[in-house]
Amino acid sequence: MLGLKLPTDPRWVNIVEKNIEDILTDHAYCEQKATSTAISLIVSFPEYTDLVQEMVALVKEEISHFKMVHDKILENGWILGRDRKDDYVLQLITFFPKGGSRTTQLVHRLLYAALIEARSCERFRLLSEELEDKELAEFYRKLMVSEANHYTMFLGFARQYGDRKEVDQKWNDLLDYEAEIMKNLSKSETIHG
Repeated sequence: MLGLKLPTDPRWVNIVEKNIEDILTDHAYCEQKATSTAISLIVSFPEYTDLVQEMVALVKEEISHFKMVHDKILENGWILGRDRKDDYVLQLITFFPKGGSRTTQLVHRLLYAALIEARSCERFRLLSEELEDKELAEFYRKLMVSEANHYTMFLGFARQYGDRKEVDQKWNDLLDYEAEIMKNLSKSETIHG
């Protein structure tokens, strides 16, 4: 369903289980960045009313996810650690050339967002199925469903605003590029790394 070309190495869950505090901190910042992305799309493309409406709803949902993850951190007696750079996202967003029409820029941002959500969904599925901590596994199962909805929403908007054939080709090319990035990841206690 997600179309990812290279699945996460299941051994990544072993790294996560040894570093739950780190993964929760990284996850909290991922939710915060997802909130920021939705706000940025509203600010950058206010003329797309249906997109703005969906992004307002997404801001509320993502910030509630941030709170849920932050609460998990506090439940364990930890505090939110410092944000770290996300090598996955930093590499991913270099794929499309800068510039182009506003519509092209919007489509590219939507495709990036769709892919980040798809990879998050895939990672959450893995955590929901493989974590020994069943409470945490159930927590990730619930979040996985939201991520899948976000992925399809962003991809749907890209197809709505851009030429469908061109958008689908860009999506496929981006999936190929992302698979190459993933070959060097799945080795750290981060959601995407």
